[in-house]
Amino acid sequence: MLALKNWDINLRWSEKKTLFSFLFLYAFLALLILVFVAILYYGLQRDLMLQDKRPILSKFTSEQVAKLRALHVSGQRTGVYDKDPRYNFAIFDNKLKPIYSNLSTQNPNLYEDIYLSNNAIYFVSELESRYFGAKYIVIEIQAPKDWNDLVYQKLFVYGAIIFLILVVIGYFLLSLLLQPMKNAITLLDRFIKDTTHELNTPINAILSNIEMIELENLDAALAKKIKRINIGAKTISHLYEDLTYLVLSHPSHLKDEDIELKPLIEERLEYFFILMESKKITLTSALEENVTLKIDRKKITKLIDNILSNAIKYNKVGGTIHIALSKQGIAITDTGRGIAPEKINQIFERYTRLDTTVGGFGIGLSIVSFIAKEYDLHVKVTSQLNEGTTVTISW
Repeated sequence: MLALKNWDINLRWSEKKTLFSFLFLYAFLALLILVFVAILYYGLQRDLMLQDKRPILSKFTSEQVAKLRALHVSGQRTGVYDKDPRYNFAIFDNKLKPIYSNLSTQNPNLYEDIYLSNNAIYFVSELESRYFGAKYIVIEIQAPKDWNDLVYQKLFVYGAIIFLILVVIGYFLLSLLLQPMKNAITLLDRFIKDTTHELNTPINAILSNIEMIELENLDAALAKKIKRINIGAKTISHLYEDLTYLVLSHPSHLKDEDIELKPLIEERLEYFFILMESKKITLTSALEENVTLKIDRKKITKLIDNILSNAIKYNKVGGTIHIALSKQGIAITDTGRGIAPEKINQIFERYTRLDTTVGGFGIGLSIVSFIAKEYDLHVKVTSQLNEGTTVTISW
């Protein structure tokens, strides 16, 4: 079942593509959430660390203020700016100008009481008594060694574990969401297969009996009715052939050979003549002689039939169809409804029907696409709304 196998592969690829697209979006959103949580976690750990250092910074501040008070009472300035190996400090006046500073930064933030900057902790206090004109005192100590590294390590390890868990959950969640679609497609495929089996006998019976009727011996009204029955039977027959190719095509029955295309196209035009006549469609052709293609006869017949069928089905009453054959390829042009440019790429997708006012399952052009890919043929569709469509098969 080469055709069915190709569709199964395409369906699995489409499913994987949907799965990967969803997982990418899901993973991106999960990553954004994790980054937001990581920022909150980092801020929390920073605040906990700062609060842990607050008592010792408050102690250092008290010691430095005591020194200032003692020197202020004694009237001495000697020793005011003595360095302490445990911390750096600075004093600022009421205009926020430094009176003295041995901080590692020249512009500490005096509006924060405690904060972290460049791996240093700053503790800011406002003095109750203005010793030596000082209003603010700032104490600076180094943050604990490797503090950032430990926090980042935890964030990376826990973040990676949570991210993987979220992706796995997303994968199984999407699998559950896709299951109804899988079931629907399986049901549709089973329906098509069962329908194909049931259509065979009545179609053959109708066509065989119509062929045995001698229309010339009938009155005009009855002959017209028989022709209509013939049109309906051939329409169903064409649909049956598509379904047969879709679900019952066996590689052992296929054989590639050099096919003379002009006689084949003429044969298929004769087959569709009654359908074209029913819509009063004018046929023109330019078929070059001695054009051959190495391909299975059933497949090239199916390819031409599906393009011709669409050219008839979507054509207007009294329209035209032109078919051209050259050594470069086949081109079939109709004067039908046309296709919007943004929808042209959709017409080869299985079960896609852009116009539901006419019959069909939306499988004809997908069959064309798969046959073309199998034999490395190139399919090009050009169309304008309300003017017509040209389908070109080149090799």
